[in-house]
Amino acid sequence: MLAFDDQVSSLDELSTERMNFRTKPRIKQAIQRAAALAGVDDSVFTMNAAYASALNTIEAHERTVLAPVDHKAFFAAMDAPPAPKDKLRKAFARHRETVSSR
Repeated sequence: MLAFDDQVSSLDELSTERMNFRTKPRIKQAIQRAAALAGVDDSVFTMNAAYASALNTIEAHERTVLAPVDHKAFFAAMDAPPAPKDKLRKAFARHRETVSSR
């Protein structure tokens, strides 16, 4: 049996928020079976799984990973950026004319 890592209970704050959702019987049975095998109740198991998935999703959206060839191209462009084209110059001019900064 694998050890269950309860990351939710170790958070130092009160559980004051409530979440309700409906699910299919097959999903509920699988969660209940997995929770029993892990030695925790359904809520603890479900909350830990949802929390871990949420953290992974947030991390995936906040981090950009580049392949070595893309990494090299990105930093080469940062070190020697190309000169602005006319279209960019016009966009900056429109911005100056239409946006007022305080």
